[in-house]
Amino acid sequence: MKAYHISKHNSFYTIGLNYKKADAVIRGNFSLDDRAMNNLLVQAKAQDLDGLLVTSTCNRTELHGFAQHPFQLIKLLCDNTRGTLEEFQEVAYVYKNSDAISHLFRVGTGLDSQILGDFEIISQLKQSFNRSKKHDIANPFIERLTNSVIQASKRIKNETEISSGATSVAFASVQYILNNVADISNKNILLFGTGKIGRNTCENLIKHTNNTHITLINRTKDRAEKIAGKFNLLVKDYGDLQTEIRNSDVLIVATGAQSPTISKELIYPKKPLLILDLSVPKNVADDVSEVEAVTIIHLDHLSQMTDDTLERRKQFIPQAEQIIEEIKTEFVQWLETRKFAPVIQALKKKLKTMKEEELNYQSKKLSNFNPEQADIISDRIIQKITKQFANHLKGANGDADESLELIQKVFQLEAKSQ
Repeated sequence: MKAYHISKHNSFYTIGLNYKKADAVIRGNFSLDDRAMNNLLVQAKAQDLDGLLVTSTCNRTELHGFAQHPFQLIKLLCDNTRGTLEEFQEVAYVYKNSDAISHLFRVGTGLDSQILGDFEIISQLKQSFNRSKKHDIANPFIERLTNSVIQASKRIKNETEISSGATSVAFASVQYILNNVADISNKNILLFGTGKIGRNTCENLIKHTNNTHITLINRTKDRAEKIAGKFNLLVKDYGDLQTEIRNSDVLIVATGAQSPTISKELIYPKKPLLILDLSVPKNVADDVSEVEAVTIIHLDHLSQMTDDTLERRKQFIPQAEQIIEEIKTEFVQWLETRKFAPVIQALKKKLKTMKEEELNYQSKKLSNFNPEQADIISDRIIQKITKQFANHLKGANGDADESLELIQKVFQLEAKSQ
Protein backbone atom coordinates (compact mmCIF):
# COMPACT_ATOMS: atom_id res chain seq x y z
CA MET A 1 0.00 0.00 0.00
CA LYS A 2 2.98 2.32 0.31
CA ALA A 3 2.96 2.64 -3.48
CA TYR A 4 -0.37 4.46 -3.18
CA HIS A 5 1.12 7.16 -0.91
CA ILE A 6 -1.63 6.79 1.69
CA SER A 7 0.08 5.14 4.63
CA LYS A 8 3.62 4.78 5.85
CA HIS A 9 2.87 1.11 6.50
CA ASN A 10 3.08 -1.70 4.00
CA SER A 11 -0.38 -3.25 4.04
CA PHE A 12 -4.05 -2.84 4.87
CA TYR A 13 -5.45 -5.61 7.09
CA THR A 14 -8.73 -6.77 8.55
CA ILE A 15 -8.40 -8.88 11.68
CA GLY A 16 -11.34 -10.13 13.68
CA LEU A 17 -13.84 -12.81 14.56
CA ASN A 18 -17.55 -13.29 13.99
CA TYR A 19 -20.53 -15.54 14.57
CA LYS A 20 -19.38 -18.12 11.99
CA LYS A 21 -16.68 -19.66 14.19
CA ALA A 22 -16.91 -17.82 17.52
CA ASP A 23 -19.82 -18.50 19.85
CA ALA A 24 -21.41 -15.83 22.03
CA VAL A 25 -19.02 -16.49 24.92
CA ILE A 26 -15.90 -16.03 22.78
CA ARG A 27 -17.40 -13.01 21.01
CA GLY A 28 -18.17 -11.60 24.42
CA ASN A 29 -14.53 -11.99 25.45
CA PHE A 30 -13.47 -9.89 22.45
CA SER A 31 -16.29 -7.32 22.53
CA LEU A 32 -15.34 -3.65 22.85
CA ASP A 33 -17.47 -0.99 24.49
CA ASP A 34 -17.09 2.70 23.62
CA ARG A 35 -14.43 3.29 26.24
CA ALA A 36 -12.35 0.32 25.10
CA MET A 37 -12.60 1.39 21.45
CA ASN A 38 -11.43 4.89 22.31
CA ASN A 39 -8.53 3.50 24.35
CA LEU A 40 -7.56 1.21 21.49
CA LEU A 41 -7.47 4.09 19.00
CA VAL A 42 -5.36 6.21 21.36
CA GLN A 43 -2.89 3.34 21.72
CA ALA A 44 -2.83 2.78 17.96
CA LYS A 45 -2.02 6.41 17.29
CA ALA A 46 0.74 6.30 19.91
CA GLN A 47 2.19 3.36 17.98
CA ASP A 48 2.26 5.53 14.83
CA LEU A 49 -0.55 3.68 13.05
CA ASP A 50 -2.15 6.14 10.65
CA GLY A 51 -5.41 4.57 9.52
CA LEU A 52 -7.75 2.37 11.59
CA LEU A 53 -11.42 1.47 11.92
CA VAL A 54 -12.75 -0.45 14.94
CA THR A 55 -16.15 -2.16 14.85
CA SER A 56 -17.68 -4.24 17.64
CA THR A 57 -21.23 -5.56 17.44
CA CYS A 58 -23.12 -8.51 18.87
CA ASN A 59 -22.05 -10.59 15.87
CA ARG A 60 -18.45 -9.53 15.28
CA THR A 61 -15.43 -7.55 16.41
CA GLU A 62 -13.07 -6.32 13.70
CA LEU A 63 -10.13 -3.97 13.22
CA HIS A 64 -9.50 -2.60 9.73
CA GLY A 65 -6.23 -0.74 9.40
CA PHE A 66 -2.69 -0.25 8.18
CA ALA A 67 0.19 -2.01 9.87
CA GLN A 68 3.61 -3.47 9.21
CA HIS A 69 2.23 -6.83 10.41
CA PRO A 70 -1.29 -7.95 11.43
CA PHE A 71 -0.02 -8.92 14.88
CA GLN A 72 0.09 -5.19 15.73
CA LEU A 73 -3.69 -5.07 15.33
CA ILE A 74 -4.26 -8.44 17.02
CA LYS A 75 -2.27 -7.32 20.06
CA LEU A 76 -4.26 -4.07 20.26
CA LEU A 77 -7.48 -6.10 20.32
CA CYS A 78 -6.28 -8.56 22.96
CA ASP A 79 -4.86 -5.78 25.14
CA ASN A 80 -8.23 -4.04 25.26
CA THR A 81 -10.51 -7.06 25.77
CA ARG A 82 -10.72 -10.19 27.91
CA GLY A 83 -9.80 -12.28 24.89
CA THR A 84 -6.49 -14.11 24.65
CA LEU A 85 -4.19 -14.65 21.71
CA GLU A 86 -4.82 -18.40 21.90
CA GLU A 87 -8.60 -17.89 21.65
CA PHE A 88 -8.14 -15.46 18.78
CA GLN A 89 -6.01 -17.89 16.80
CA GLU A 90 -8.65 -20.62 17.10
CA VAL A 91 -11.59 -18.66 15.67
CA ALA A 92 -10.25 -15.53 13.95
CA TYR A 93 -9.50 -14.44 10.40
CA VAL A 94 -6.95 -12.11 8.84
CA TYR A 95 -7.44 -10.49 5.43
CA LYS A 96 -4.89 -8.40 3.56
CA ASN A 97 -5.19 -5.56 1.00
CA SER A 98 -7.77 -6.42 -1.71
CA ASP A 99 -9.23 -9.27 0.36
CA ALA A 100 -9.62 -6.93 3.34
CA ILE A 101 -11.33 -4.35 1.14
CA SER A 102 -13.73 -6.95 -0.27
CA HIS A 103 -14.52 -8.24 3.22
CA LEU A 104 -15.48 -4.78 4.49
CA PHE A 105 -17.80 -4.29 1.50
CA ARG A 106 -19.59 -7.57 2.30
CA VAL A 107 -19.87 -6.73 5.99
CA GLY A 108 -21.14 -3.19 5.42
CA THR A 109 -23.76 -4.27 2.89
CA GLY A 110 -25.32 -7.00 5.02
CA LEU A 111 -24.07 -9.94 2.91
CA ASP A 112 -21.89 -11.18 5.76
CA SER A 113 -24.47 -10.53 8.49
CA GLN A 114 -25.80 -13.28 10.71
CA ILE A 115 -29.21 -12.50 9.26
CA LEU A 116 -28.84 -11.86 5.53
CA GLY A 117 -29.76 -8.30 4.62
CA ASP A 118 -29.37 -6.87 8.12
CA PHE A 119 -28.37 -3.26 7.47
CA GLU A 120 -27.87 -2.22 11.10
CA ILE A 121 -24.12 -2.69 10.65
CA ILE A 122 -23.83 0.34 8.35
CA SER A 123 -24.77 2.79 11.10
CA GLN A 124 -22.15 1.15 13.32
CA LEU A 125 -19.59 1.52 10.54
CA LYS A 126 -20.41 5.24 10.31
CA GLN A 127 -19.90 5.55 14.07
CA SER A 128 -16.58 3.72 13.76
CA PHE A 129 -15.37 6.17 11.13
CA ASN A 130 -16.49 9.19 13.15
CA ARG A 131 -14.67 7.79 16.19
CA SER A 132 -11.47 7.29 14.16
CA LYS A 133 -11.75 10.77 12.68
CA LYS A 134 -12.15 12.25 16.16
CA HIS A 135 -8.88 10.57 17.17
CA ASP A 136 -7.20 11.73 13.95
CA ILE A 137 -6.54 8.20 12.78
CA ALA A 138 -8.76 8.14 9.68
CA ASN A 139 -6.54 8.71 6.64
CA PRO A 140 -7.88 9.39 3.10
CA PHE A 141 -7.98 5.68 2.31
CA ILE A 142 -10.16 4.90 5.36
CA GLU A 143 -12.48 7.80 4.57
CA ARG A 144 -12.88 6.92 0.90
CA LEU A 145 -13.37 3.22 1.64
CA THR A 146 -15.99 3.90 4.32
CA ASN A 147 -17.91 6.24 2.01
CA SER A 148 -17.75 3.66 -0.80
CA VAL A 149 -19.17 0.93 1.47
CA ILE A 150 -21.94 3.30 2.61
CA GLN A 151 -22.74 4.08 -1.05
CA ALA A 152 -22.91 0.36 -1.88
CA SER A 153 -25.17 -0.26 1.11
CA LYS A 154 -27.60 2.48 0.03
CA ARG A 155 -27.75 1.18 -3.53
CA ILE A 156 -28.34 -2.41 -2.46
CA LYS A 157 -31.07 -1.33 -0.07
CA ASN A 158 -32.76 0.81 -2.75
CA GLU A 159 -32.20 -1.33 -5.85
CA THR A 160 -32.73 -4.87 -4.49
CA GLU A 161 -35.18 -6.58 -2.17
CA ILE A 162 -32.50 -8.19 -0.05
CA SER A 163 -33.75 -6.21 2.97
CA SER A 164 -37.43 -7.00 2.43
CA GLY A 165 -39.30 -8.43 5.38
CA ALA A 166 -37.33 -9.06 8.56
CA THR A 167 -33.94 -7.34 8.60
CA SER A 168 -32.66 -7.77 12.12
CA VAL A 169 -32.25 -9.90 15.20
CA ALA A 170 -34.82 -7.61 16.82
CA PHE A 171 -37.44 -8.84 14.37
CA ALA A 172 -36.30 -12.44 14.69
CA SER A 173 -36.87 -12.26 18.45
CA VAL A 174 -40.43 -11.07 17.96
CA GLN A 175 -40.98 -13.72 15.31
CA TYR A 176 -39.84 -16.36 17.79
CA ILE A 177 -42.28 -15.04 20.40
CA LEU A 178 -45.16 -15.09 17.90
CA ASN A 179 -44.36 -18.69 16.93
CA ASN A 180 -43.84 -20.03 20.44
CA VAL A 181 -46.03 -18.07 22.87
CA ALA A 182 -49.76 -18.68 22.76
CA ASP A 183 -52.16 -15.78 23.25
CA ILE A 184 -49.23 -13.33 23.15
CA SER A 185 -51.46 -10.24 23.04
CA ASN A 186 -52.53 -10.97 26.62
CA LYS A 187 -49.11 -11.85 28.05
CA ASN A 188 -46.98 -9.57 30.21
CA ILE A 189 -43.77 -8.61 28.38
CA LEU A 190 -40.80 -6.93 30.07
CA LEU A 191 -38.09 -5.28 27.98
CA PHE A 192 -34.90 -4.70 29.99
CA GLY A 193 -32.52 -2.40 28.13
CA THR A 194 -33.46 0.34 25.68
CA GLY A 195 -30.37 0.67 23.51
CA LYS A 196 -30.60 0.28 19.75
CA ILE A 197 -31.56 -3.42 19.75
CA GLY A 198 -34.00 -2.79 22.60
CA ARG A 199 -35.65 0.09 20.74
CA ASN A 200 -35.94 -1.93 17.53
CA THR A 201 -37.35 -4.89 19.43
CA CYS A 202 -39.88 -2.65 21.14
CA GLU A 203 -41.07 -1.25 17.81
CA ASN A 204 -41.47 -4.75 16.39
CA LEU A 205 -43.37 -5.89 19.49
CA ILE A 206 -45.84 -3.04 19.13
CA LYS A 207 -46.23 -3.64 15.41
CA HIS A 208 -46.69 -7.42 15.40
CA THR A 209 -48.09 -8.58 18.77
CA ASN A 210 -50.94 -6.12 19.44
CA ASN A 211 -49.83 -6.34 23.06
CA THR A 212 -50.54 -3.47 25.44
CA HIS A 213 -48.87 -5.12 28.45
CA ILE A 214 -45.28 -4.13 27.65
CA THR A 215 -43.13 -2.67 30.43
CA LEU A 216 -39.74 -1.01 29.94
CA ILE A 217 -36.87 -0.87 32.41
CA ASN A 218 -33.50 0.75 31.83
CA ARG A 219 -30.71 1.70 34.22
CA THR A 220 -31.12 5.24 32.94
CA LYS A 221 -34.85 5.74 33.33
CA ASP A 222 -35.23 8.82 31.12
CA ARG A 223 -34.04 6.81 28.07
CA ALA A 224 -36.81 4.29 28.67
CA GLU A 225 -39.34 7.08 29.16
CA LYS A 226 -38.52 8.58 25.76
CA ILE A 227 -39.37 5.30 24.05
CA ALA A 228 -42.36 4.63 26.29
CA GLY A 229 -43.80 8.04 25.50
CA LYS A 230 -43.65 7.29 21.81
CA PHE A 231 -45.73 4.11 22.21
CA ASN A 232 -47.67 4.89 25.41
CA LEU A 233 -45.95 2.10 27.38
CA LEU A 234 -45.30 1.62 31.09
CA VAL A 235 -41.87 2.41 32.58
CA LYS A 236 -40.64 1.06 35.90
CA ASP A 237 -37.59 1.94 38.02
CA TYR A 238 -34.48 -0.22 37.85
CA GLY A 239 -35.12 -1.07 41.51
CA ASP A 240 -38.38 -2.75 40.49
CA LEU A 241 -36.62 -5.22 38.19
CA GLN A 242 -37.12 -8.32 40.33
CA THR A 243 -40.81 -7.61 40.93
CA GLU A 244 -41.45 -6.96 37.24
CA ILE A 245 -39.59 -10.11 36.16
CA ARG A 246 -41.78 -12.18 38.49
CA ASN A 247 -44.88 -10.60 36.97
CA SER A 248 -43.75 -11.26 33.40
CA ASP A 249 -44.39 -14.08 30.95
CA VAL A 250 -41.69 -12.93 28.54
CA LEU A 251 -38.44 -11.16 29.45
CA ILE A 252 -36.33 -9.60 26.70
CA VAL A 253 -32.81 -8.68 27.81
CA ALA A 254 -30.99 -6.15 25.62
CA THR A 255 -28.71 -4.49 28.15
CA GLY A 256 -25.34 -4.87 26.43
CA ALA A 257 -23.37 -5.00 29.69
CA GLN A 258 -19.99 -6.70 30.00
CA SER A 259 -21.27 -9.04 32.73
CA PRO A 260 -24.67 -10.68 33.42
CA THR A 261 -27.50 -8.37 34.45
CA ILE A 262 -30.01 -11.17 35.09
CA SER A 263 -29.14 -13.61 37.88
CA LYS A 264 -30.86 -16.71 39.22
CA GLU A 265 -31.91 -14.83 42.36
CA LEU A 266 -34.16 -12.52 40.30
CA ILE A 267 -36.26 -15.39 38.93
CA TYR A 268 -39.44 -16.75 40.51
CA PRO A 269 -39.02 -20.54 40.10
CA LYS A 270 -42.69 -21.57 39.99
CA LYS A 271 -43.92 -19.42 37.12
CA PRO A 272 -43.10 -20.17 33.45
CA LEU A 273 -40.86 -17.52 31.92
CA LEU A 274 -39.43 -17.17 28.44
CA ILE A 275 -36.18 -15.18 28.38
CA LEU A 276 -34.69 -13.85 25.15
CA ASP A 277 -31.11 -12.70 25.65
CA LEU A 278 -30.18 -10.33 22.79
CA SER A 279 -26.88 -9.30 24.37
CA VAL A 280 -23.22 -10.04 23.62
CA PRO A 281 -21.65 -10.94 25.96
CA LYS A 282 -24.57 -12.92 27.37
CA ASN A 283 -26.38 -10.82 29.97
CA VAL A 284 -28.31 -13.72 31.48
CA ALA A 285 -26.20 -15.74 33.93
CA ASP A 286 -25.64 -19.40 33.03
CA ASP A 287 -27.21 -20.68 36.25
CA VAL A 288 -30.59 -19.15 35.30
CA SER A 289 -31.04 -22.15 32.97
CA GLU A 290 -31.13 -24.36 36.09
CA VAL A 291 -34.56 -22.93 36.95
CA GLU A 292 -37.02 -25.53 35.66
CA ALA A 293 -39.76 -23.09 34.66
CA VAL A 294 -37.41 -20.90 32.59
CA THR A 295 -36.71 -21.16 28.85
CA ILE A 296 -33.70 -19.16 27.62
CA ILE A 297 -33.21 -18.31 23.95
CA HIS A 298 -30.00 -16.54 23.01
CA LEU A 299 -29.15 -14.30 20.11
CA ASP A 300 -27.31 -17.07 18.21
CA HIS A 301 -30.40 -19.29 18.20
CA LEU A 302 -32.57 -16.50 16.86
CA SER A 303 -30.05 -15.71 14.14
CA GLN A 304 -30.11 -19.31 12.90
CA MET A 305 -33.83 -19.16 12.23
CA THR A 306 -34.52 -19.72 8.54
CA ASP A 307 -37.89 -18.73 7.19
CA ASP A 308 -39.40 -17.99 3.81
CA THR A 309 -38.33 -14.35 4.03
CA LEU A 310 -34.66 -15.17 4.50
CA GLU A 311 -34.76 -17.83 1.77
CA ARG A 312 -36.33 -15.32 -0.60
CA ARG A 313 -33.56 -12.82 0.03
CA LYS A 314 -30.90 -15.19 -1.22
CA GLN A 315 -32.03 -14.72 -4.81
CA PHE A 316 -30.92 -11.06 -4.61
CA ILE A 317 -27.34 -11.86 -3.59
CA PRO A 318 -25.97 -11.82 -7.20
CA GLN A 319 -27.54 -8.40 -7.81
CA ALA A 320 -26.06 -7.09 -4.58
CA GLU A 321 -22.65 -8.52 -5.45
CA GLN A 322 -22.76 -6.80 -8.84
CA ILE A 323 -23.42 -3.44 -7.16
CA ILE A 324 -20.54 -4.07 -4.77
CA GLU A 325 -18.24 -4.90 -7.68
CA GLU A 326 -19.17 -1.66 -9.49
CA ILE A 327 -18.46 0.56 -6.51
CA LYS A 328 -15.39 -1.41 -5.48
CA THR A 329 -14.01 -0.93 -9.01
CA GLU A 330 -14.50 2.82 -8.68
CA PHE A 331 -12.69 2.73 -5.35
CA VAL A 332 -9.76 0.79 -6.83
CA GLN A 333 -9.57 3.27 -9.73
CA TRP A 334 -9.37 6.11 -7.23
CA LEU A 335 -6.71 4.18 -5.37
CA GLU A 336 -4.68 3.83 -8.56
CA THR A 337 -4.75 7.60 -9.04
CA ARG A 338 -3.04 7.94 -5.68
CA LYS A 339 -0.08 6.08 -7.12
CA PHE A 340 0.87 8.94 -9.42
CA ALA A 341 -0.28 11.87 -7.27
CA PRO A 342 3.29 12.67 -6.07
CA VAL A 343 4.53 12.73 -9.69
CA ILE A 344 1.77 15.13 -10.74
CA GLN A 345 2.54 17.34 -7.74
CA ALA A 346 6.25 17.28 -8.61
CA LEU A 347 5.43 18.10 -12.24
CA LYS A 348 3.30 21.04 -11.21
CA LYS A 349 6.07 22.30 -8.95
CA LYS A 350 8.62 21.94 -11.76
CA LEU A 351 6.41 23.83 -14.21
CA LYS A 352 5.85 26.62 -11.71
CA THR A 353 9.61 26.95 -11.24
CA MET A 354 10.01 27.18 -15.02
CA LYS A 355 7.22 29.76 -15.08
CA GLU A 356 8.87 31.95 -12.44
CA GLU A 357 12.17 31.85 -14.28
CA GLU A 358 10.57 32.80 -17.57
CA LEU A 359 8.43 35.57 -16.09
CA ASN A 360 11.47 37.00 -14.35
CA TYR A 361 13.39 36.95 -17.64
CA GLN A 362 10.56 38.57 -19.64
CA SER A 363 9.95 41.27 -17.02
CA LYS A 364 13.53 42.46 -17.54
CA LYS A 365 13.41 42.19 -21.31
CA LEU A 366 10.01 43.78 -22.08
CA SER A 367 9.23 47.35 -21.07
CA ASN A 368 5.44 46.92 -21.24
CA PHE A 369 5.40 43.52 -19.52
CA ASN A 370 2.29 42.88 -17.38
CA PRO A 371 3.29 40.40 -14.61
CA GLU A 372 -0.28 39.97 -13.27
CA GLN A 373 -1.73 38.90 -16.60
CA ALA A 374 1.27 36.73 -17.38
CA ASP A 375 0.93 35.02 -14.03
CA ILE A 376 -2.77 34.23 -14.58
CA ILE A 377 -2.20 32.91 -18.09
CA SER A 378 0.79 30.80 -17.07
CA ASP A 379 -1.07 29.22 -14.14
CA ARG A 380 -3.98 28.28 -16.40
CA ILE A 381 -1.60 26.65 -18.88
CA ILE A 382 0.12 24.73 -16.06
CA GLN A 383 -3.26 23.56 -14.77
CA LYS A 384 -4.23 22.30 -18.23
CA ILE A 385 -0.91 20.53 -18.76
CA THR A 386 -1.01 18.73 -15.41
CA LYS A 387 -4.67 17.80 -15.91
CA GLN A 388 -3.80 16.34 -19.32
CA PHE A 389 -1.07 14.20 -17.77
CA ALA A 390 -3.37 13.13 -14.92
CA ASN A 391 -6.14 12.08 -17.34
CA HIS A 392 -3.61 10.11 -19.38
CA LEU A 393 -2.37 8.26 -16.30
CA LYS A 394 -5.93 7.46 -15.17
CA GLY A 395 -6.62 5.76 -18.49
CA ALA A 396 -3.21 4.18 -18.92
CA ASN A 397 -4.15 0.97 -17.07
CA GLY A 398 -1.18 -1.39 -17.26
CA ASP A 399 1.02 1.27 -18.89
CA ALA A 400 0.66 3.71 -15.97
CA ASP A 401 3.99 2.74 -14.40
CA GLU A 402 5.83 3.20 -17.70
CA SER A 403 4.16 6.58 -18.23
CA LEU A 404 5.13 7.67 -14.70
CA GLU A 405 8.73 6.72 -15.32
CA LEU A 406 8.79 8.60 -18.64
CA ILE A 407 7.31 11.78 -17.12
CA GLN A 408 9.85 11.70 -14.31
CA LYS A 409 12.67 11.18 -16.79
CA VAL A 410 11.61 13.90 -19.25
CA PHE A 411 11.05 16.56 -16.60
CA GLN A 412 13.81 15.32 -14.28
CA LEU A 413 11.43 14.99 -11.37
CA GLU A 414 12.04 13.76 -7.85
CA ALA A 415 8.61 12.76 -6.59
CA LYS A 416 8.45 12.54 -2.81
CA SER A 417 6.37 9.78 -1.35
CA GLN A 418 4.59 10.04 2.01
